Amino acid sequence: MQQPYVYAYPQGAGASGHPHPLPHTGVIVDPKYCSPHPVDLAIVRKLMKVTHGNFVITNFNGCLLFKVKDPFFSLHDKRILLDGSGAQIMTLKGKIVSMHDRWQVFRGGSTAPGDLLYTVKRSSMIQLRAKLDVFLAHNKEERKCDFRVKGTWSERSCVVYAGESDAIVAQMHEKETLQSVFLGKDNYSVTVYPNVDYAFISSLILILVEIE
Repeated sequence: MQQPYVYAYPQGAGASGHPHPLPHTGVIVDPKYCSPHPVDLAIVRKLMKVTHGNFVITNFNGCLLFKVKDPFFSLHDKRILLDGSGAQIMTLKGKIVSMHDRWQVFRGGSTAPGDLLYTVKRSSMIQLRAKLDVFLAHNKEERKCDFRVKGTWSERSCVVYAGESDAIVAQMHEKETLQSVFLGKDNYSVTVYPNVDYAFISSLILILVEIE
């Protein structure tokens, strides 16, 4: 039986109790990345990276939604999420030397503090399976997370929860085909629940891979 959709938080409030940037939605990056219906994504990871960037994210019709750019020359561990036209959507900047593997995500190609969207870090230093806490930009004290990520890319599963609750907002499953094995690719499907920003969810999965 298909699992019913569980809405993550009351209208107009985030998981931590703070108001969201836009009321009545799960907008984190942009309203155009939110749908009133579930959104199914396909994430393809090329195992042999030839060009700068080995992730492609499409919808289930094969239309390109996002791709990842890895700058060749950078003083920081940085990834840039581009849309299908090549426009910069988000910049993911990692601090791998930090105790909890902290990543900061900024709007567009910026890394200015005023463009910070959210921060992602391990919930603890020692983990058998990845558990990440996500703090939106306004949640500066970081006492309670706004979202949680549990699972691993290598184990072929990942679930994103709202705050410290059991309300699921997105989950990833393996989608392996004979063609993907032959071409040296990992294929995964991601179901993003209604009114949840799928650009935001895509970035969380990319960070999960980097932290692993």
